[in-house]
Formats: sequence, structure tokens, C-alpha cells
Amino acid sequence: MSDERNSSASVSSPQWSTGQGGVLIPVKKKPVKSKAAKRWGPTTATHVAIIGAGHGGTALMEVLATDPLVQIVGVAEVNPQAVGLKLARRLDIHVMRDYRELLAMERVDLIIDVSGDAQVGQELQDFHRMGVAVIGGASAKFMWQLIEARIRATAEIEKTLNKYQSLYRLYVKEAGAAVTEERTRIACEIHDGLVQNLAGVNFKLDHCHELILKDPKACQAVLRETKTHLKMAIQEARQVILNLRPVQYDKMELIPALTNYLKSYETQYRIKTAFSLAGDEKTLFPKTKIFLFRIIQEALGNVQKHAKADRVSVRLVIGHGVLTATITDTGVGFDADGIPQNPEKWDHFGLRSIVERARLVGGEATIDSKKGRGTKIVIEVPLTKKETGRDGTN
Repeated sequence: MSDERNSSASVSSPQWSTGQGGVLIPVKKKPVKSKAAKRWGPTTATHVAIIGAGHGGTALMEVLATDPLVQIVGVAEVNPQAVGLKLARRLDIHVMRDYRELLAMERVDLIIDVSGDAQVGQELQDFHRMGVAVIGGASAKFMWQLIEARIRATAEIEKTLNKYQSLYRLYVKEAGAAVTEERTRIACEIHDGLVQNLAGVNFKLDHCHELILKDPKACQAVLRETKTHLKMAIQEARQVILNLRPVQYDKMELIPALTNYLKSYETQYRIKTAFSLAGDEKTLFPKTKIFLFRIIQEALGNVQKHAKADRVSVRLVIGHGVLTATITDTGVGFDADGIPQNPEKWDHFGLRSIVERARLVGGEATIDSKKGRGTKIVIEVPLTKKETGRDGTN
């Protein structure tokens, strides 16, 4: 007996007698106890009988079967293809075709009719028994629809939780990889830049020691060169510190950090940089600022290592609902469609890091590049209501 009206109730084999006043009285017969009843044993639970195993009956069983204060004693359904029959059997609930068997049970406190059958509804209106309540018609429909809505809401919550758990696992994985990556990068910067300059300074000082008495003029010239190398070493040290802590945590100022980084980048790698801004960074979360800086830093690192470009531009637009960052270079470009299919190149070019970091702040990164036509990377991050607030705090 399903929720659709074309699923009619079984009306064969009447089991009623007429008492005084023409009141229908069910014939006493041996009570039919469900397997669920045997399992539960003596209890103060409400004994519920359900007529109809369609969508309504299924929703009722899904919720009531897990409630310790409710015991489903049976389900009546004439349609063998009803969606709830498998669930009823899995829950070890007694299933019958004739709903009158439910009415004849001794231990029934509540009968819920979700069959949608007019004849069943009419007979239940005439059914009266002390201690037994009947819910049918619009009330029963409202009940199972409310329960079904609750089930859908619970499923949606679980889906959302699973999504955030996946993002959290990705965040932890990315955080660990980022630490290793930063350590490697900083070690390379110190070795290739700062250490080399300091070694050069040391060599020139040794040379000065040899010349200080033999050729004072030559010694002064070497000292001037040494001073120049020392300034370069100081600049390298400052750059390493800047890369370690690009966005100052006391003020969390993204734009000054980007501006300083681009100036240093231009000086160090001889690549012309251009920066433009639209919007106010105060509307951004600190986390978004840090991730955005790292994404831009990664993208510019790729330009320096692989693009062979002479110009790169960074465009930042902070709108009401979305943050858009665009990094464009004039380099040699690459096959943006083919690279993602090659895991080694995908990782080597740092593209995976850019995409995953964008995902970690709820955004998306798109990479557009063709051989000989440069590369454009666009990062879009949706801004939440809190993030578009006045001070950008949680």
C-alpha cells in the first residue's frame, strides 16, 4: 500500500462483527506479533502500526525505528513493489498485506495511515478502540513530509560536514607540504644568494689583508668592492626575512607587503613589474591575505624560473562579493591543457600548489597559457558576509 491513490487496500476476508448500536468491533483472533516486538520485549514504548510503505511509510520507519520510545509493530502494504518494504524487512518489522491485521493486534497504541487510500481512510474514521489513536489524511501527510524534510536536512548536513572534512584534510596536507617547500626554498635562497655574497666578502677581506702593506691603493679598491658585496649580502638577508614573514602579523597589511615584494623581485631578477589595485584590503580575512600573497609569490617564482619573461603584472580587485587576482607575464608560455595531465610537470611548475592554495580559501584558480603567448593566472575567492564586513575579523 503506497502513498499513491492507485495502490488500493485489500478489503477481502472481512474480520469484523457488529455490536450494539451498529459499532464495528474487530474479531478477536490470535495476536500477530512482529519480530521487532519479540526483539524489544517488555517495554513502555509506544506501539505504532503503519499503513502504507511508500515514501511516507519509509520516512516514518527511518525515523521511528531508531527511537527507543517507539516500537513499530507492523507495516501493512498491498503493493509488493513499494519502496519501503525492503527497509521494513531490514529493520525486522512484520509486513502484511491486509491492514486489518494491524487493527486486530492487541498491543497497538497508534495507527498512522499514509496509504493515501480513500477507502482505508473512511474505515479508519469508523474505527474506535479504547487506548488506540489514529492519524490519517492531511495530518499523517504533514507528519511524514516533516520527517522527510528532516531526513533531507540531516543528509545535507552530513554532506557539508564531509566536504569540510575533505577541505580540512587538504589543508593539513597542504600546510605540511608548504612548510617543507618553504624550508627548501629559503635554504636555496640563502645558499645561492646570501652565502655566496658572504663568501665573496670573506675572500676579498683576505685579499685586503695581503695588500694592506704591499699596495695600499689596491687595498682600498678591494675594500670598496667588499663594501658593495656586503651591501648585497645585507639586501639578500632582508629578502630572506621578507619571504619568511611577508605579511606583518601585527598589522596584516597585504598591499605594502606585495608592493615591497614586487620591488625586490624586480631588482633581483631584472623583470619589470606592474601592480594595480581596486578595492580595500581591510575587508579581507588575515588568512585570505596570507594565502593570496603565497599564491602570487608562487606564480612570480614560476615566471622567474620558467617563463623567460621581461614583464609581469599583478592586478588585484576586491569587490563586494569576490576577490580577483590576475597575474600576467610576457614569457614563453606552455601547453596549459596538456600540463595538468602530466603529474611531474604539474608539480614542477608549481601549478598544483597555486590551485590547491586557492581551494583552501574557498576559491578557484584558472590558468591560461599558450606556447609563445605568455601566461595568465586568475584567482577568484568568494567573500563571505563576515569577510565583507567593516574590519574583516571573524
